Amino acid sequence: MGSKVGEFRKKLKIVDVKGGPNEGLDRVGLMIVVAGWVRTLRAQSSVTFIEVNDGSCLSNMQCVMTSDAEGYDQVKSGLITTGASIWIQGNVVPSQGSKQKVELKVNKIVLVGKSDPSYPIQKKRVSREFLRTKAHLRPRTNTFGAVARVRNALAYATHKFFQENGFIWISSPIITASDCEGAGEQFCVTTLIPSSREAAESPVDAIPKTKDGLIDWSQDFFEKPAFLTVSGQLNAETYATALSNVYTFGPTFRAENSNTSRHLAEFWMIEPELAFADLKDDMACATAYLQYVVRYILDNCKEDMDFFNTWIEKGIIDRLSTVAERDFVQLSYTDAIELLIKAKKKFEFLVKWGCDLQSEHERYLTEEAFGGCPVIVSDYPKEIKAFYMRQNDDGRTVAAMDMLVPRIGELIGGSQREERLEYLEGRLDELKLNRDSYWWYLDLRHYGSGLVFILIKVTNFLNC
Repeated sequence: MGSKVGEFRKKLKIVDVKGGPNEGLDRVGLMIVVAGWVRTLRAQSSVTFIEVNDGSCLSNMQCVMTSDAEGYDQVKSGLITTGASIWIQGNVVPSQGSKQKVELKVNKIVLVGKSDPSYPIQKKRVSREFLRTKAHLRPRTNTFGAVARVRNALAYATHKFFQENGFIWISSPIITASDCEGAGEQFCVTTLIPSSREAAESPVDAIPKTKDGLIDWSQDFFEKPAFLTVSGQLNAETYATALSNVYTFGPTFRAENSNTSRHLAEFWMIEPELAFADLKDDMACATAYLQYVVRYILDNCKEDMDFFNTWIEKGIIDRLSTVAERDFVQLSYTDAIELLIKAKKKFEFLVKWGCDLQSEHERYLTEEAFGGCPVIVSDYPKEIKAFYMRQNDDGRTVAAMDMLVPRIGELIGGSQREERLEYLEGRLDELKLNRDSYWWYLDLRHYGSGLVFILIKVTNFLNC
């Protein structure tokens, strides 16, 4: 009884045919199978042209079909339309058109799933506002398909960089009881409010309370307040004290109510932790990482990057090439403030020592003051940074850095950790953070420390 499981084989994709240096000419004469979705269909008197895309690349496969092909009746009857999923078998032949080197002469076509005439993603361009109303279909557009492929390449290159440099990947918890950033802008996770459809209709007085009228967290799932994590870095630090260099790469959440392109409720963040390192190592690692992944997408996502350069943001390839090739500028926060104060430019937000740099300040530094070169600003005032950053000898600043890039501003932030227990406890008290919530973090200082971390918001890449 039973049978052997078949061998898994990678299926041929359009990118495998058209993505090589010869753009498919080396496959002329071969019979292949393509499965994908119809982008366009043009029926002429003796021949039908079907553009098929399987998501593996931006380019479509042009399929040329005559009436003698098996399954032609499905095309003639109008069953196969834009948006339909199809399976096509045919021979690769040199293309008669100028837009591609090869095309597929169809021998057989099979309709896998038909598409209703109301299919909203047609050949004409549509606005992103319209696509927000069709979020379940927008991955089929050129823009969202290209973004997905480039993000995939960035994620792959991220793991590749850290693995090649001896880091170990750590899966940090998504639900946590601590506020890593100390900002209090977290999403609460609770079972005290009914789940699913019942939540919208549940009365406020259904939430259990103590005798003092406070929320009775003892009846919650974790028996205390819990939140979606804003960062996995503190958890990663526990592993760095055992494994040396580690990194996290996963979803993080911020409940900051700010409706700008720079603030997201959910995004993925990269957070390396380096043991036996200082701020100079931090800056070197951040620079090497950024240049590595930028070179990777420029080398491996050329078609999608050309699309971005033509239709999304002209000059993006040149800007990224600058990031990959030029030396970065490094200056202190104090010097940056002095530069901004002397700038012959009116800023919306006041510039003074102790202020948190706004996007307009960051972009001025990298785009104008240093001519489009990435800039690393270090040694920020301790009042505007997190509790865990190492205090400098001046007592006013901490060993922290931000990497600024053109058109975006801050892309990477990092710091050297405070390894001195008394300083760490003092900062927790200054920020009115409960020591008991961080007992385990303080405990690490009893058993050896001296770390540095960097965190990177991948969502900011390409400003997509």
